[in-house]
Amino acid sequence: MDCKEKILSNDYRDLILDYFLRDDVQVPLDYCTVNVDDLFRLVYIEQSQLAPIVDTPYEYLYTPRLYGLMPISGGSGNTSFDPLSLTASGITQVQRQPLALTGRGVILVLIGSGIDYTLDVFRDQNGKTRLLSIWDQTIQEGTPPEGFLFGTEYDRDTIDRALDSEDPFSVVPSRDERRHGSAMLSVAAGSSLRGGNAYTGAAPDAQIAVIKLKQCKPYLRDYYLLPQDVEAYEEQDIMLALQYADSLSDQLNRPVVICMGLGTNMGAHSGDSALDRYLARLAVKKSRAVVIAGGDEGNAAHHYSSTLRRGEDARSLTEEENFKNVEIRVGENCRGFVMEFWGSVPDIYNIEIRTPGGETVPPLRLSMGQSVTYSFIYERSKVTVSNVLVEPVTGEELLIFRLQDPTTGIWNFRVSAAGRVNNGTFHMWLPITQFLTSDVYFTEPDPYTTLTEPAMSDNVIAVSAYNDANNSFFIESGRGFSRTGQIRPDFAAPGVNVSTVYGKQTGSSLSAAISAGAVAQFFQWAVVEENNEYLDTQEIKNYLIRGAAREQGTIYPNREMGYGRLDLAGTFDVLARL
Repeated sequence: MDCKEKILSNDYRDLILDYFLRDDVQVPLDYCTVNVDDLFRLVYIEQSQLAPIVDTPYEYLYTPRLYGLMPISGGSGNTSFDPLSLTASGITQVQRQPLALTGRGVILVLIGSGIDYTLDVFRDQNGKTRLLSIWDQTIQEGTPPEGFLFGTEYDRDTIDRALDSEDPFSVVPSRDERRHGSAMLSVAAGSSLRGGNAYTGAAPDAQIAVIKLKQCKPYLRDYYLLPQDVEAYEEQDIMLALQYADSLSDQLNRPVVICMGLGTNMGAHSGDSALDRYLARLAVKKSRAVVIAGGDEGNAAHHYSSTLRRGEDARSLTEEENFKNVEIRVGENCRGFVMEFWGSVPDIYNIEIRTPGGETVPPLRLSMGQSVTYSFIYERSKVTVSNVLVEPVTGEELLIFRLQDPTTGIWNFRVSAAGRVNNGTFHMWLPITQFLTSDVYFTEPDPYTTLTEPAMSDNVIAVSAYNDANNSFFIESGRGFSRTGQIRPDFAAPGVNVSTVYGKQTGSSLSAAISAGAVAQFFQWAVVEENNEYLDTQEIKNYLIRGAAREQGTIYPNREMGYGRLDLAGTFDVLARL
């Protein structure tokens, strides 16, 4: 196989490394590599040459995390445009004279489910496309972008040729089956220029580029026990999409705004994953901005946190003081799930498991890098527990629980410490809702630290959702802060009953889309119109934070709305007073 075939083949395992082997080191494996930048290396190795992921915790560390689409609900036949959400965000005010900010000269890039490029809102007044390109990672018959090995790139001319044909999809077969990306882009950059269409997005004059991500490999779907029909994207494919988006700024010498409505509960929730770190490096480059949806896991009961009693030898405490009982309710017909436990340095944790049928796994004291699988006499469930005493990036203890065919009912995880408790704080995360085949939740959840990754990444703009009809926080939206206390989200944007090309819809992805459109408008004023030519994500974020709307009597930053509600007009009001 050549490298392209290895990248696409389920017989090859995908790994993300943050180190490089010396040129003189010979590795007797069948593999190929792709370098993302000077730090990250994507490796594709023949599966039979590696131990199963379930048996080796350190395989898990370098295995790509899977990300899902943050759900967008609603949508109806009534597609009449309601500008309320854009007006509440201060966007329509600055679209008008004298500022006339419409995203002109800016490229808005969406990474996700693709786009319906035939929709009028993505065309100009002559019916031509506003898309610069589509990189469809799922189509292998055409030519990939220069410097990339798979997928097919469609440029503006090819898309226009498709629009002029009787059957556009025979020329450019890329589609958005989930309508997720198209909804986001209509909010961020939809235009009202053709056919009397009254609809408009935040940045209707921005040019658009789209990366449609390919689905994860079947072996990863099986390992993580995901439903077969759910959208699931691999971390390294997202990193390559970001690399492509980054290259557009250099090629065309224009500012680029990258928007993602993707998320996962995997990881430390402290900005330390490979994708987090790559995003942080990209976001500090000039004329780049990255906007991330905070996810819709705030009310899902998929996060638990607690603190053991500190400062005493655990063996001297009573059982009630020494343990925390964590209960998980598992619904019927659950295929299974992978759950992560993160324990703070320097403590070492033991966990006893009790099944709904009363069978137990004794307190676990796994050695460093060990995995153990348990079966039960009266239940068909299997539980694999893997231990990484010192996770390489955070330095904290990571326990991975893989529950296969879990029995319906209450599962109990009794958490204790080995020896003296110095910190005692720990967190546990279940998968995002769409990655579960039935209801699975903590009976005593913590609704905070529920922003999905990569919203915790340093330097990016992370956005939660609120209802602009009454300025109330959207209950499903993820909440901050990060596990280690970084301020997230940065601010909130409308995410309830937002006008999209498909009607009024709801979800944090739309909050990110509105924010990305606002960033494109600000880029036009700053870079294109040469008011401040050398901006990066952090600088734009701080401009938007200064202009955010804040309620009297409310403390900011807070876990729900960060520093307040997006108000782009408010940002320019602040600048006008300087």
